[in-house]
Amino acid sequence: MSARRWLISGRVQGVAFRAHAQARALALGLGGYARNLPAGRVEVFAQGDDAALDQLAQWLWQGPPAARVEA
Repeated sequence: MSARRWLISGRVQGVAFRAHAQARALALGLGGYARNLPAGRVEVFAQGDDAALDQLAQWLWQGPPAARVEA
């Protein structure tokens, strides 16, 4: 089991980014959390299988349809 933490910036608050990230992580069998940070970023922490973490990392670069991920 591995763990990873991401800080996502761009238009990621107010677009259901956290809820979508949680749903994606659960579908991949991962545990963890997603939370808004005061500076407008979202923090995602996940733990589980490396392959599933890689898949989540790819998804985080796109996020839900209304999001615009910059970094």
